Amino acid sequence: MADNQPTFSRVPHHVAIIMDGNGRWAQQRGRIRLEGHRAGTENIRGVLEACAEFGIQTLTLYSFSTENWSRPSDEVQGLLGILEMMLKREVNDLHKNGVRLWHIGRLEGLAPNLQEQVKAAIALTRNNTRITLNVAFNYGGRTEIVDAVRRIMAAGIPLEQISEETISSHLYTAGQADPDLVIRTAGEMRLSNFLIWQAAYAEFYSTPTYWPDFNRAELIRALEAFDQRVRKFGKTQEQILAGAPAEPVNRKL
Repeated sequence: MADNQPTFSRVPHHVAIIMDGNGRWAQQRGRIRLEGHRAGTENIRGVLEACAEFGIQTLTLYSFSTENWSRPSDEVQGLLGILEMMLKREVNDLHKNGVRLWHIGRLEGLAPNLQEQVKAAIALTRNNTRITLNVAFNYGGRTEIVDAVRRIMAAGIPLEQISEETISSHLYTAGQADPDLVIRTAGEMRLSNFLIWQAAYAEFYSTPTYWPDFNRAELIRALEAFDQRVRKFGKTQEQILAGAPAEPVNRKL
């Protein structure tokens, strides 16, 4: 199969990527870590365009975790500055290209002007339908579940009425399909507190490629691997081959 003309029997509706290896990419080149983060940010545009080209409806990028606040202060401030720069420089082009921007995570902790920039970008692009780009910034999977529980309690929903659907509808990603494919770059093999509720049935793909070098060809390799997976959702191979619906069972609890 030629990289420039891929064909897939199925394409994931929602792809989520843990963008790892920026710092190591920079260190291998004798540069400071922040230059790796800048290179990683520049790389987003091409991957996003490729995802839209292949018909992926939602792309979620793990940009900054709740744990990342413990990194050296100059790196943290640099990452915040990169987010602000990206919003100023890219939002209008993203809007013109039909990208719907969404933030998942806590806005609290970000500077007020940065919070307003995020809200403005969401408002500007809210009606776009080509692809949704979720930016997970100041995000943690456990924090998300805590926030969902607090919202459920604040809504006064009776205990006996709480189901998996109830929790899903109070997450940051409420109304979105769960990820079908989680990609992690730089060779790591863990979720690192990323979409731990939503990724319960996702296929996982790890590549040794650092995020700044993860390009269209690398995305195609991940999609090819996904295309070869048999997604059983608790069923047997025989059930799947016999035509049983290949989808998770949503249980009322």
